[in-house]
Amino acid sequence: MSSTLAGPLTDHCFTSVAHSGTPKGQSITIAGVPTYLATPQAPAASGVETVILYFSDVFGPFYINAQLVQDYYASQGFTVVGIDYFFGDPVHLHLDKPGFDRSTWRAKSVEQAKASVPKWVDGVKEMFGTNVKYCAVGFCFGAPYVFQVAATDMISCVPLLFSCAEMDSAFPAPFRRQVEDILVEKKATYYFQIFSGVSHGFGTRGNPEVETERWAKEECQRAMVGWFKRFTSSK
Repeated sequence: MSSTLAGPLTDHCFTSVAHSGTPKGQSITIAGVPTYLATPQAPAASGVETVILYFSDVFGPFYINAQLVQDYYASQGFTVVGIDYFFGDPVHLHLDKPGFDRSTWRAKSVEQAKASVPKWVDGVKEMFGTNVKYCAVGFCFGAPYVFQVAATDMISCVPLLFSCAEMDSAFPAPFRRQVEDILVEKKATYYFQIFSGVSHGFGTRGNPEVETERWAKEECQRAMVGWFKRFTSSK
């Protein structure tokens, strides 16, 4: 079995339809890293604050689509912190530039993330303390950092939810089935959603004017919220 469970970044990773709305969060700095912060208007129903660590795709946590997703989580009672491991240099600032080299940009960004994620996670723990519950969500570029944090004792919601696209060369069906085999072998708690008619990136960058893409995106995010609530509302 291959040790690689995801493919390289593809065209779908760099394609987006900008969504419309007014972000409600704010920009802060945690451990020297720019961060999007979205906070709930009312205390959590369980009485225990839950903080979601948001690991964005290559468009970054300050991209309008990402801000609106984080705001949605906040509207459901969660505090959300989105790390900007691109340090103000997300990919969409370059896509229209002639000669833009995605591979070079990605390599730089991976190194930045490698250096910044650990200290940022420590900063989040210092900021919110130990009397809260922590969850993590990641899209595309950000997915590996969810597993990185899940390997620690920080995350309350270790069970894994995968929201997957039918058409996905970055996480194709053979890789997805390998992951399922591993989870079954480990007797892990997991849930796979497979959405037909959509491509990689639908969860944050789908076209809201296309009903199939809009529904898949919204259902993906509803499932995320339900998953987090399921594993943080008890005990």
